[in-house]
Amino acid sequence: MDFSIGNSSRPRNQKKSAPTSGRAIAGWLMTAVAPFGENEEHALDQALVELGLGDARLVQGEGAMLPMGFEPGTPQDLPMGTLVECHLSKATVHSSGIASAGVAWALCVTPEGDECAIVSTMSHQGSMEECEIELRRNLQRKLGNRDLELRKSDDGSALFECAVDEIEAQEGFHGVVLAALILPNSLNIGGSSGPTRSRNMGVSSIGGSLGGPSGLGGSGQSDFGF
Repeated sequence: MDFSIGNSSRPRNQKKSAPTSGRAIAGWLMTAVAPFGENEEHALDQALVELGLGDARLVQGEGAMLPMGFEPGTPQDLPMGTLVECHLSKATVHSSGIASAGVAWALCVTPEGDECAIVSTMSHQGSMEECEIELRRNLQRKLGNRDLELRKSDDGSALFECAVDEIEAQEGFHGVVLAALILPNSLNIGGSSGPTRSRNMGVSSIGGSLGGPSGLGGSGQSDFGF
């Protein structure tokens, strides 16, 4: 899928690769639908098994930022008991209706030229087409909030991917649809070594700061056309 990106309202510094402590952090998107649960927990467990996460220990990822060094990978079988970071979206139905869930990642660059990646999730009591529209809008808002621009490939397309699925309720059953970004090796990495951006100064440094305000500033006026 492609994005058409407007020009930034601020000049961008030369791109700098994200520090990764010598290791890339691969992740992949998957969806699963479980329409015949005896209850919601039963349907959820069926969907997790379908995702390949039935035997994993899950750590629910929160927030928009992905680990520094994130790159798309291909699905793989996970050993039993593996500790897995997972950005998960869930939608449920019971006896009637439809619901959908989606997740998307995007590779980005800060105004200071640091490469990073963000993730967005969305659940929706409606069709997967509607869910994808809202998912893209939320990803756009997260980019704007952090003054980030989407990175582009050599052919000019945005480095972005999303996965969305929907479930239709079955009479007398509970149903669950899951969409997930699965990061099986992110929790093996040590402390954060990514850039820190000062909300006041607008500068970038490597490593954490010991005091004062830190975070992601910016004007939020960049033009992102999805």
